[in-house]
Amino acid sequence: MNEINPLQTLPVGEKRLEEAAETLRRYKAGKAAFENRILEEERWYRLRHWELIRGADAGRGDEARPEPTSAWLFNSIANKHADMMDNYPEPNVLPREERDEADAETLSGILPVIFQRCGYEQTYDRAAWYKLKHGVAAKGVFWNPELEQGMGDVDVRFMDMLNLFWEPGITDLQASRNLFVVELRDNDLLEREYPQLQGRLGSRVIDVKQYIYDDAVDVSGKSVVVDWYYKQRTATGRTVLHYCKFVGDQVLFASENEPERYPMGFYAHGRYPVELDVLFPEEGTPVGFGYIAIMKSPQLYIDKLSQVILENAMMSARVRYLVKEGAGISDEEFLDWSRPLVKYNGDPNNIVPVQVQPVGGNALNILQMKINELKETSSNRDVSQGSSSGGVTAAAAIAALQEAGNKTSRDMIGASYRSFTQECYLAIELIRQFYDELRCFRITGDTGGYRYVRYSNGAIRGQLLPPAWPGQEREPGYLPATRVPVFDVVVKPQKRSSYSKMAQNELAKELYRLGFFRAELADQSLVALELMDFDGQEKVKRSIQRGKTLYEQVERLTAALSRLTGGGALASETGKPRVPAVPKKSMGSAATDAAKATMTAYGEKLAKRARVDMDAH
Repeated sequence: MNEINPLQTLPVGEKRLEEAAETLRRYKAGKAAFENRILEEERWYRLRHWELIRGADAGRGDEARPEPTSAWLFNSIANKHADMMDNYPEPNVLPREERDEADAETLSGILPVIFQRCGYEQTYDRAAWYKLKHGVAAKGVFWNPELEQGMGDVDVRFMDMLNLFWEPGITDLQASRNLFVVELRDNDLLEREYPQLQGRLGSRVIDVKQYIYDDAVDVSGKSVVVDWYYKQRTATGRTVLHYCKFVGDQVLFASENEPERYPMGFYAHGRYPVELDVLFPEEGTPVGFGYIAIMKSPQLYIDKLSQVILENAMMSARVRYLVKEGAGISDEEFLDWSRPLVKYNGDPNNIVPVQVQPVGGNALNILQMKINELKETSSNRDVSQGSSSGGVTAAAAIAALQEAGNKTSRDMIGASYRSFTQECYLAIELIRQFYDELRCFRITGDTGGYRYVRYSNGAIRGQLLPPAWPGQEREPGYLPATRVPVFDVVVKPQKRSSYSKMAQNELAKELYRLGFFRAELADQSLVALELMDFDGQEKVKRSIQRGKTLYEQVERLTAALSRLTGGGALASETGKPRVPAVPKKSMGSAATDAAKATMTAYGEKLAKRARVDMDAH
């Protein structure tokens, strides 16, 4: 079957569905190896890899041997997952033009609210586990018309890679000619939601790969629902994204069949609403491989060596004897340890205990080498988990070693931030397309308070630009020029760990002690801050700059008052009203004290907050 022709403009019907189903089956065959790898890695993650080892060693008589499952591999993954959750992302939307600053600031406040409403933290958590295990995680950014009491809203969901199908041989998911998302749903629920499916369910387009469950999962009464996304090129060269939902040979929805309602495609941004977050990329595929792929080999030999050591310990703990035939000793009496006397009429030297040789130091060294290999290959050294070695006991030294050892985690988290940035762009585009009505959001500020914001897409939708000269709009074939605000998204971590909060609090108190918030030292403080890099640096610089400006204004006012006071005596001699003299020293001191009090207010506030946080920890 040939590839679906993206330029085909006929409405989606039975013939198009047959072509789509054939393409889906071909896509599934292309990712069969990837699906098998995911199922195998799930067993390693659940410490059930002896099922795979027994399969490889079948027929060797190993069924009765011990099967230890050390969790070195799981511990490495759990430590990386903790790093990702400690650096939970937070978006900051920046404008590209000065006129869009207000919308950028509002979007920076409402995007976290939208993500919180759709449970993005749980989605991020699941995606982090999936990425570490299998090397890729998928999240979909959709418009859900059922949210917000029927008004609809952005919905970000975690997606299982077993349910995604793309064109084999590509490295960018957006370059695929088609994207399929499949889901198993109960037949009775489908018939209730779509009455036209009554009596027409039962045949599947494909068989969805299933995980190895501990529970019995029955899929006999389910059907495969396919969400088919595909791109087309218009006559003007614009890429349009269309969407079709079907079951078997029945079309449930097709945006291409409703051109009046979807003239710009299903989503106006023209991109597939699925974003992949890859850990270790591979060429020729949009997915990658994860930590299990690089750690399962040392974990295998760790457990096999542990099996030998445990087996030797069990053999050594249970004494066996070599007994000569006709030794004249009752086996029953000899093996019964409750009997104080064992009678014999032969030679007792005919019973010799079997000597079990202990495991040599070479095997123990190899076991430790394999453990160290797993730690090194996963960058999960002892210091990353708070342990220290080599006589390092100082907290600052341990923290420095942890920071140096976490560069691989920072690299991994940076890739997740890039994926999160694209998710934010998709969310902004959905807001631009669907936020036709005003919506209210409660936005929490940095100081703990909150404010209410009402927002719609009126300011960020395409706006007509005035013609360059009068009468231009009346020219034949003229298309009015439009301006669409463009935003940039910068991602920053929320710094949830106790250590990060403590370091931030210590920095605030140190700046206060060094006099960074003193008005007369503002110039030196700003120069020093230019050479520093920490979260909130720009906010501190702005506060110091404001304090410096206020201090200079007070100094100028003091000088003006001093000059006015000095001319008061001459004015009295000419008969004009004499201005009461104000002592220069007291006026200058009062102004300076007021400026210092204003300048140090921000520093005292930071120090006070730091002391409270430190007490909490």
